[in-house]
Amino acid sequence: MTATTQSEGPGPDTGPGHTGDELYPLLKAFEGRAAATSGRGKDAVNEPMIRHWCEAMGDTHPAYTGPDAIAPPTMLQAWTMGGLSGHTDRSSAYDELFVLLDGAGYTSVVATDCEQEYLRPLRPGNAVTFDAVIESVSPRKTTKLGTGHFVTTRMDIRADGELAGTHRFRILKYAPAPRAEDRAQAEDRARAEDRAQAKAKARRPRPVVNRDNQGFWDGVQDHRLLIQRCASCAALRFPWLPGCNDCACLDWDTVEASGAGTVFSYVVMHHPPFPAFDPPYAVAVVELAEGVRMVSNITGVPYDKVRIGMPVQLEFLRVDEELELPVFRGSEA
Repeated sequence: MTATTQSEGPGPDTGPGHTGDELYPLLKAFEGRAAATSGRGKDAVNEPMIRHWCEAMGDTHPAYTGPDAIAPPTMLQAWTMGGLSGHTDRSSAYDELFVLLDGAGYTSVVATDCEQEYLRPLRPGNAVTFDAVIESVSPRKTTKLGTGHFVTTRMDIRADGELAGTHRFRILKYAPAPRAEDRAQAEDRARAEDRAQAKAKARRPRPVVNRDNQGFWDGVQDHRLLIQRCASCAALRFPWLPGCNDCACLDWDTVEASGAGTVFSYVVMHHPPFPAFDPPYAVAVVELAEGVRMVSNITGVPYDKVRIGMPVQLEFLRVDEELELPVFRGSEA
């Protein structure tokens, strides 16, 4: 779940001796402090865990089996998890930060997002070690959930002493928005928000466009769904990546997808109303006729009629004056 920042605003009572302005310097002082030092994974990289992961994810890539097997890169965090018993090498800094936030009224927590960077493959037998640091604490932010602070932790993960990847994990420690408030005041605020939304229609968040995926979005502007194709082994890949997962070649060209596909998996989003979105709606992993998969919205059918295996067809949805997105139209028939 992602808690989207709207604005800085007044927070809860920050506890004895601390106003809101006084609290943030105390929180910011935790930046750079170690959250875990010389941590050690409870298990070496091993084939059974790789097999279980691949079965759960439905990933049959041959690189993850056989005598030269590597672990799926997205397993990076799995090797560092402490399980129910936790890790003994965790520092006190993280707990101290939580005590300070809890004391200021930010007693709820939600995970918002994570980022991973892969630097070398992990292979069975590798001993996993890690160090973690509190990388940043945001100023006070007001979100749909409530007011609080975003805390980002960076973990550097090593395999047999060599840096293998970096994992950033971000949470929001917040005070839930008031629920038991005066009904008339709540209705007045709701009417004011409705008027504000009527004046300026909310825009959907912009996709992240960078040098690795610029060509894909250029294709979308021309109503073409482009798939990368390795110039060496001809393997197709999606989403767009700098190099080939199969042979590591950095050269590539593109093929245009026919637009035909089927629903491989899906979820129905029921999150609270959010500007530019109107839940509930279906988000699916679509398997294209070319064999690659992509995530997109399903249109043309009610959200409760979407089914695994449903045929879908590509179309382009204009969501505002600047943005068009590839989506897939389903058919109940």
